[in-house]
Amino acid sequence: MNGSTQIIDSSRDGQRIDNYLFACLKGVPKSHVYRLLRTGKIRVNGKRVKQTYRLQEDDEVLIPELRMSSLAGKPNISERVKDQIESSILHEDEAILAINKPAGTAVHPGTRVAYGVIEILRALRPAAPYLELVHRIDRETSGCLLIAKNRKTLNELHELLRTQNIKKEYLALLKGEWKFGDKIIDTALKAKREFSEGLHTGGCEEKFKTAITKFSPRKVSTEFSLMKVQIGTGRTHQIRIHAAQCGHPVVGDQKYGDYSFNRDCKKRGLKRMFLHASNLSFQLPSSGQKYNFTAQLDMELKGFLKGLGLCVSAR
Repeated sequence: MNGSTQIIDSSRDGQRIDNYLFACLKGVPKSHVYRLLRTGKIRVNGKRVKQTYRLQEDDEVLIPELRMSSLAGKPNISERVKDQIESSILHEDEAILAINKPAGTAVHPGTRVAYGVIEILRALRPAAPYLELVHRIDRETSGCLLIAKNRKTLNELHELLRTQNIKKEYLALLKGEWKFGDKIIDTALKAKREFSEGLHTGGCEEKFKTAITKFSPRKVSTEFSLMKVQIGTGRTHQIRIHAAQCGHPVVGDQKYGDYSFNRDCKKRGLKRMFLHASNLSFQLPSSGQKYNFTAQLDMELKGFLKGLGLCVSAR
């Protein structure tokens, strides 16, 4: 069988074969990857394996030439984009890379997006054996984003996320004058395709996932409220939905926000959503190493706050 043989190194030891293939075969439908496994066109050490097979160091994985050729074209990433991400790096060591992701940069490729943060970082670090996203933030949200540089660290961080042992803070500018003080919202969000038309108003409880968001006012005016937001869960659009449910949508939010208000803010200089992942802190159990990352606001957000008289630091 013609194809490309890849030798598994220690960073992939213990990883399921299907997850390994998804990372290698970006853009290939998962259903096709599973079909290649079922039909034996992908082999490990010359043998068929099930999708649940866990790779071992020095395994030889044969991937058909047909699939590899379809991936031969790498995304065309400009030097400007590479420089932007390189300059956004907050910290890098043997285990973790943290960046202050710019607004407008996707974390992964999609239907209309040719590449994401991982593809850019792989272009910047071609010799790095392993780079994987630990979590995701919306394309239009800026701020702290974690990338694991080995599988052990990725598994540790995923467990910390699952047990809510990574402290995540955001800065959000909301419409209107917040009068609730410190407020915890624990309204569950729909698990799939939540809010097909804005905010959800009904449905079966079994289809919902717990979402916990704490809003704390930092500076408040009659028009705007600058909030520190802490999340105990990481649901899709969680902050944006909970803010809108309180009657104070995130400024610039095109999905759950106020269209007319956003249009006025755009005329005043804010052309993006004002949501920023300002801080991440955690401790890795294996090493005991403590991490605390702070991402500063970009010039657009700082400038808009200055015009409102609401200037603050990222913390």
